Amino acid sequence: IGCALVLGGVDVNGPHLYQIYPHGSTDMLPFTTMGSGSLAAMAILESEYREDMTNEEGKALVAKAIRAGIFNDLGSGGNVDVCVITKDGGQIFRNMEKPCPRKFKAAYKPFPKGATPILKEEILKLCTIESGDVTMG
Repeated sequence: IGCALVLGGVDVNGPHLYQIYPHGSTDMLPFTTMGSGSLAAMAILESEYREDMTNEEGKALVAKAIRAGIFNDLGSGGNVDVCVITKDGGQIFRNMEKPCPRKFKAAYKPFPKGATPILKEEILKLCTIESGDVTMG
């Protein structure tokens, strides 16, 4: 199982955006895309990104890039979600746009509960480790 992530945040040194590949390597970039529609989305970001963009301009550009991914790749879903992270916190804009709404319900029926046997169950307890002087809100 692999997991590709785009990780963003703000710390005492300022804003950061990282691209984390399934094999473990990372890139720190001013903008990035990942996933099946990422090439079309990256084309938009590379041609229109500017360092001095306002919050609204940034949201509009990200939405445009996601739309490009949706329209150029059938596996990219059908709605636009945008997350804005600032030093004051984060805000998620879900279903900002639905450029490709479903026209009909899927023809197949979902599998009923219990159709797949459970071979092993393992429950891990989570713990929180706190260190350093930085408090994130």
